[in-house]
Amino acid sequence: MSETQFSHRGRTGAHEVQVWDPLVRLVHWVVALCVLINAAISNPEGAFHEYVGYVVLALVLLRLLWGLTGPAFARFTAFPLSSPSALNHLRDMGRGDRSVHLSHNPLGALMVYNLWATLLVLCVTGIMMGTVRFFGVEWVEGLHELAFNWLMLSVLLHVAGVFIDQWRTGVSLAKAMITGRKNIPEDWSIK
Repeated sequence: MSETQFSHRGRTGAHEVQVWDPLVRLVHWVVALCVLINAAISNPEGAFHEYVGYVVLALVLLRLLWGLTGPAFARFTAFPLSSPSALNHLRDMGRGDRSVHLSHNPLGALMVYNLWATLLVLCVTGIMMGTVRFFGVEWVEGLHELAFNWLMLSVLLHVAGVFIDQWRTGVSLAKAMITGRKNIPEDWSIK
């Protein structure tokens, strides 16, 4: 059965669709854990903080590569970066549209790209701060701190967006990011 085909879940009125493969889910949760560790637990001046940052960098680069070579729903083509689509999605939500997107909806896609870019800025500036040339350089440290603050705001917006979309569509996105499957009501349109 292909990734885009539905399998009946056994519950009347719902379809279970495989959307996110194990690598996508593993990268998502390990990056989330690493962000939590570096934001709340590790000493920003310590080697452990650095190592966790390198893990994040490796995972984000792996996920970007997977966006070019992975299965259909992992690919960038499944959730293109499009501000007009995000605005249209907001308009449609305001009109009561409850369509389910098999991958990320257009607003979610913007958030995904935002998170990856922010994590890359954090990693690059973190690496720079560990070099002789950029150690103690104010703009590098300022950019690192700004990116961290932006990341924290983005994470809050991301979590809020997940809850809003779950409320709007009835599809548990958090569960889907654990199981890889979305349970979609049979009578709702899919995009």
